[in-house]
Amino acid sequence: MNKFVLLLLLIGMVSCKSKSALVTATTDATHLSSKKIIENHYNNKTNFSTLYIKANAHYADDKQTQNVTAEIKIKKDEQILISIRFLGITMAKALITPTAVNYYEKINGSYFEGNFSGLSQWLGTDLDFAKIQNMLLGEAFDDFSKGKYSESFDEQTYRLDDFSDDNVKKSFFLDADRFLIQKQEISQTAEERMIQVAYSDNKVFSEAIVPLNVSINTFQKKGKTEINLNYNVVTFNEELSFPYSVPNGYKRIIIK
Repeated sequence: MNKFVLLLLLIGMVSCKSKSALVTATTDATHLSSKKIIENHYNNKTNFSTLYIKANAHYADDKQTQNVTAEIKIKKDEQILISIRFLGITMAKALITPTAVNYYEKINGSYFEGNFSGLSQWLGTDLDFAKIQNMLLGEAFDDFSKGKYSESFDEQTYRLDDFSDDNVKKSFFLDADRFLIQKQEISQTAEERMIQVAYSDNKVFSEAIVPLNVSINTFQKKGKTEINLNYNVVTFNEELSFPYSVPNGYKRIIIK
């Protein structure tokens, strides 16, 4: 299976829900507790049912670089349809729901139907629907209300660290003005792998604040991967269709 396309479809298109209301930073920024930082972070709300994104996508690993366009359709918390195109031709599609991942790609004439468990193991990073939706929209991988974090402050940036699992270290960097995610990192020590996602060029919409640039870097023993997404079109609450069907003659991929 073409990992480049699949990484674009799944890892590269991915963090949580975005934010709309602005939060005024406190003047005594260096003394905020993790509880207060998280509270301010979640004071940013989202208010949309569907989201349409058109983006340029750049992919690079140790062996190749590729540039494509991506069309992303989201029905909030229900489904995500991602189409990868090159020179206007659809090369791959993925339909993602909370319980299933469906994917096909044209180059090898292959398709996948399954869940996130085996797919996460094959890709080398843990994925689920929420992480993919979150990564696309610039919010944290995790639900902050369910974790315990230590906090620090440096150069107008708050940092939250979760070391509750000896093998998994998570760090989240939030700006001191709006408490938006600037960067997030998850590393797994035993597996020697890490994913880092950074956001920039935030644009304020009435429904949410969306980062127009998403930069994803993954590091594993076998090499590193970089995916950069630049959002050119962002629209909310349109009626979207989610057409997906595997072309005839494609071979099913079984991930063991």
